[in-house]
Amino acid sequence: MLYFDHNATTPLLPEARDAWLGASEQHVGNPSSPHRLGQRAETALQRARESLAGILGCEADTIVWTSGATESNNMVFHHWARSLPPAAEVWVSAIEHPCVLAAGSHYFGERLRRLPVTPQGTLDPDALAHSLRLQRPGAIALMAANNETGALQPWPEVLALCRRWGLPFFCDAAQWLGKLPGSGLGTADFVSGCAHKFGGPKGVGFLKCPAHTAPLLVGGPQENGRRAGTENVAGVLAMMAALEAREQGITAGGHEVRANWRTQFEEELLQRLPGAAIVAQAAPRLWNTVSALMPEADCQQRWVVKLDRFGYAVSTGSACASGKEAASHVLTAMGLAAGDTGRVLRFSSGWETLEADWHSLLQGLGKVHDAVIGDPPTPAPPRPARKPKPRPL
Repeated sequence: MLYFDHNATTPLLPEARDAWLGASEQHVGNPSSPHRLGQRAETALQRARESLAGILGCEADTIVWTSGATESNNMVFHHWARSLPPAAEVWVSAIEHPCVLAAGSHYFGERLRRLPVTPQGTLDPDALAHSLRLQRPGAIALMAANNETGALQPWPEVLALCRRWGLPFFCDAAQWLGKLPGSGLGTADFVSGCAHKFGGPKGVGFLKCPAHTAPLLVGGPQENGRRAGTENVAGVLAMMAALEAREQGITAGGHEVRANWRTQFEEELLQRLPGAAIVAQAAPRLWNTVSALMPEADCQQRWVVKLDRFGYAVSTGSACASGKEAASHVLTAMGLAAGDTGRVLRFSSGWETLEADWHSLLQGLGKVHDAVIGDPPTPAPPRPARKPKPRPL
């Protein structure tokens, strides 16, 4: 099966697997233990910290190891809830990952303000600058790249605005890291990421944060008092092995070649499927992500199921408009009509995806298009007429 759902999770890289197995055998001690085995594990963690800091461009002691981006993102809002003034608002883009929006709502309620985006799915820095001249929040959060559309966000410009007004800035870089250079991200006050988005194992991630950040998990002095719990040494080393491998590919320019494959796929898709459109087509986007509005059909789930039968794993851009699940908040924020959000599919490739795989996917979409459009859903059989009950005499 051809896998086009890398934005959801990625296959484990051989480098990450080897690093995990090696660490599991060599670093059996608890990093907090004073004996040599424990200190070897602590040294390995510190080297990984220094490696990540070098990639992001920050100090090693600002890195905290976590279980993934969801924990990291919750930790940021937990900290802000305890450090910002009681009446302070937090501004976040309307297209943030659900774990950011949910954490923000949990801790700030009505004081969480969602910033609108353009029809191309990007935050407008000029509009934000105007809002900041009228009112200032306690902090601002903006993701680096959107997980549904792949649209790159102007996080450097927003970071500059935050510096100008003295505001803390948080950037969720889960989709950016491993696809684009990590350099410069470390200039933000808070940066989160997770291993399984770039070839590392699930269940491990990081948060770049100030030394005074309030811990979300308590019960031990680990991570300089910012995150209690025994560190996942094998997971951290596997994550860094994967990220270092991806950074090498980026330095070699491999992402630029793959961006051309994606663009060619989009052009051919629009020719092959009348009525299709590319979401956020005019915006700068991740080289691996295509969010496509498919031709009219009863539900995009039919596309996913039929593509799966043909050997292609893809995902929906939003929940099926069945009346039971809400439409994608990202597509809604971009202004897509309710009837259109239910027709969006997301194709997200990986570093190991070949140009030929994109061509194969296009052929599969053509077959499914003929089946979905030419084979309307079977109507439900009519219910048998009820026999009238005899009326009492």
